[in-house]
Amino acid sequence: MPIAKFDQVVLDCPDPDALAAFYAGLLGGTPEVQEDWVDLRIPGGPSLAFQAAPGHVPPKWPSAEASQQFHLDVTVADLDTAEREVLALGAKPLDTEDRARSFRVYADPAGHPFCLCAG
Repeated sequence: MPIAKFDQVVLDCPDPDALAAFYAGLLGGTPEVQEDWVDLRIPGGPSLAFQAAPGHVPPKWPSAEASQQFHLDVTVADLDTAEREVLALGAKPLDTEDRARSFRVYADPAGHPFCLCAG
């Protein structure tokens, strides 16, 4: 019997409202704002939460000296269409040159890496 049940992933960031809006645009859901925290309940998936972290320093990708710690993978129907949409939401490309691969790497507006993966 497991000790615990997985609840959500929490991302530290300088602006929880803005980052929750970015992920709501990417994954759906409606941000639920609290004092220095925002929950995003994603339809049919796990929840994400965004916590205010003054002095937040984004992870570096790729970097052996300043590891990214973790990243999110999201599945999309069409990589080119999804790329245009995440860039319009404020994502930054990190590793998108190899168009033959089944994934592309971006950073969200707070600098957390995530991958668009062909589904």
